[in-house]
Amino acid sequence: MKKFMIGAVAAAVVATSGLAAEYTLKFSHVVSANTPKGKAADFFEKRLEELSGGKIDVQVYPSSQLYNDNAVVKALRLNSVQMAAPSFSKFGKIVPNLALFDLPFLFKDIDHLHRVQDGPVGEKLKDMVTAKGIVALDFWDNGFKQFSSSKKALIEPADAEGQKFRIMSSKVLEAQMKAVGGNPQMMPFSEVYSGLQQGVIDAAENPISNIYTKKFHEVQTDLTISDHGYLGYLVVMSKKFWKSLPADLQANVKQAMKEATAKEREYAKALETEQFNEIKKYAEETGKLKIHTLTAEQKDAWRKAVSKIYPEFYDDKLIGKDLIEGAINTK
Repeated sequence: MKKFMIGAVAAAVVATSGLAAEYTLKFSHVVSANTPKGKAADFFEKRLEELSGGKIDVQVYPSSQLYNDNAVVKALRLNSVQMAAPSFSKFGKIVPNLALFDLPFLFKDIDHLHRVQDGPVGEKLKDMVTAKGIVALDFWDNGFKQFSSSKKALIEPADAEGQKFRIMSSKVLEAQMKAVGGNPQMMPFSEVYSGLQQGVIDAAENPISNIYTKKFHEVQTDLTISDHGYLGYLVVMSKKFWKSLPADLQANVKQAMKEATAKEREYAKALETEQFNEIKKYAEETGKLKIHTLTAEQKDAWRKAVSKIYPEFYDDKLIGKDLIEGAINTK
């Protein structure tokens, strides 16, 4: 209700100033407004309305008010909604190459990751999505994944031997766990907490945001800061809407998105630090959780152990050798 009231007030202001919007852009996403994605969407709304001089009225709908991520791609193709930011996994069937980001220990750090996304590899991936009828605009961060376990701390690749790991449905993640002797178990995210608590699974991989908000750290004995895989979002737009915009407004969209992406990365980093500090506080106060951070040498040992799966995905219908090598060679 509050959102619609604000929208009505804004519309009234625009109307009285004689600057009626020429285009309406509905931005649908599934998280709350106070998350990094939510805050970046709101920043984009304000910035695009400024840059376009009120010609584009941006309306952000958080928390699946319009669509969930499973339905939004179809809605974009129909132009029922003009923008969304689904997780990479939602594009698996149309552009499986986005599984590049699932490859373990492919990225040296967050800066290397962003250089890949902002460079030729990122452009090629976006072009692949755009060729499927949805305009890909930019990558937004969720975060790097970390290992957790209650069986044995995951410090060296050998520590994974025989452990039952919860994974998302992904050929890459299945191969990753098998490469180090782990036992991959596909399980819905909603069942992970009870699975860890009851010992149905021993270990998991999640970004700090998932670990903290779902309290996984309270049902695991060891957390390893491994930064071994990445979860993110792809901001996409209806092709019909994009083509309806004149060149100057398309340029405004690109500029507003560039600025919103920089903000989203800042918000994501700040939230991750804040949540990790809360997990550390829990560990110190209860003594029930040990936190380990992999050294550069330990990461190299993992990289050596799991990178042998990369050639399994050299086929262009999976990920593609050029994309994998392009990411590795990005300076």
